Amino acid sequence: MDKRLTLWILVGMILGIIVGYAVHIGVAPDSAAFENLSKTFKLLSDIFLNLIKLLVAPLILSTIVVGIAHMGDSSALGRIGFRAITWFIIASFISIGLGLLMVNIFQPGIGVPVGPAADAAAAVGEVKKLDFFEFILSIFPKNAFEAMATNNILQILVFSLFAGVALSALGEKGAPLIRAADALAEMMLQITHYVMRYAPVAVFGALAKVVATSGLAILGSYLELLAEFYMSLVILWAILLFIGWIFLRKRIWTLIRYIREPLLIAFSTASSEAALPKLFEQLDRFGVPRRISGFMLPLGYSFNLDGSMMYMSFATIFIAQAYGIDLPIMTQILILLTLMISSKGVAAVPRASLVVITGTLAMFGLPVEGVALILAIDQFLDMGRTATNVVGNAVATSVITKWEGMLEVEEPEFVEPPHAPAHTAAAGKRGLDLAEDMVSDTRSNKS
Repeated sequence: MDKRLTLWILVGMILGIIVGYAVHIGVAPDSAAFENLSKTFKLLSDIFLNLIKLLVAPLILSTIVVGIAHMGDSSALGRIGFRAITWFIIASFISIGLGLLMVNIFQPGIGVPVGPAADAAAAVGEVKKLDFFEFILSIFPKNAFEAMATNNILQILVFSLFAGVALSALGEKGAPLIRAADALAEMMLQITHYVMRYAPVAVFGALAKVVATSGLAILGSYLELLAEFYMSLVILWAILLFIGWIFLRKRIWTLIRYIREPLLIAFSTASSEAALPKLFEQLDRFGVPRRISGFMLPLGYSFNLDGSMMYMSFATIFIAQAYGIDLPIMTQILILLTLMISSKGVAAVPRASLVVITGTLAMFGLPVEGVALILAIDQFLDMGRTATNVVGNAVATSVITKWEGMLEVEEPEFVEPPHAPAHTAAAGKRGLDLAEDMVSDTRSNKS
């Protein structure tokens, strides 16, 4: 199962589309059967996402603490952080700028039918306002256990940085905690192996739910927007991988091969978080030391969402085009700069991309209800941008590692994980202290 995980995930994707479409055309959407099937499909994927969320907080905490404690020189942390932020800023400009360029070239919003404003506003619903100052404050945890309980990646990162530096300062006194954190990280990755066996079922459920609800016909209605957005994502992939090739040379192809499983998981579930534990594991095998990936990936998941940033710029101008609003180039540059800042707060906000797009529309006097135009296919757009986020962070982490001169020789793509003992000589009876008459039946039946 583990060795053929990629194949099984692809099988789950195909079966999910087939079964979902069969339900869409064969079961009435207002029937109890349809509701039960939809809940079942959602349950299959939600179980997987819940299990992944179980892993994320302890994995990030233990990985960062151990990495920083073993870094040896605290100045290295500042240097890696500076290089990471520099990369993230450049990648953000590329992603948002490319989105603006492509949406102006393709102009997918021209001629899109716009419904009544009241209906659109109802579809969008109430969206929490994105406040930059609140976001800055939310970075710093007031309770480490609360940050862990809510899987707030950014707050966990901040606490882990303090803990790692403090343990390195304690020296031998902190060694037991460092060893415990190291064991915790290994345990989380071992659990990841078990959880990943369920990934094909989760992928099946996620896609079946989407297709059963929306059908495939909706893809035809938005074919131009989908095709042009995914074409733009392909160009962004090419740019990111080319920059990666400049640093990694031929190993960029090895990196692509190693991250294909987290990539497929991110695409099919539309959840970057779902791919994180497997991405940690595969970057380990690619040759990225845990002390760098443990710092870079959580930071990147908050500040380096390349696919999401492209989507925000693409969607904002698409809505303006749909309403026949011609935005001058200076206004679009201001939108780019606004998205550069506001997109950095998306990690802590529910329905993050929608929030940023809505806030940007309101800031520039564009119709906020236009967000309803993309809600119908947001799931399909989200799949592409989430996969792009994984590619962007994998390339960024590998490049920074190479830049630091710390990229190691890759391990085999698949390594057999440790197995819990089974089929022992005692046949599972050792330690159970069973009474003799419970093991073999020597009792005679009395009439």
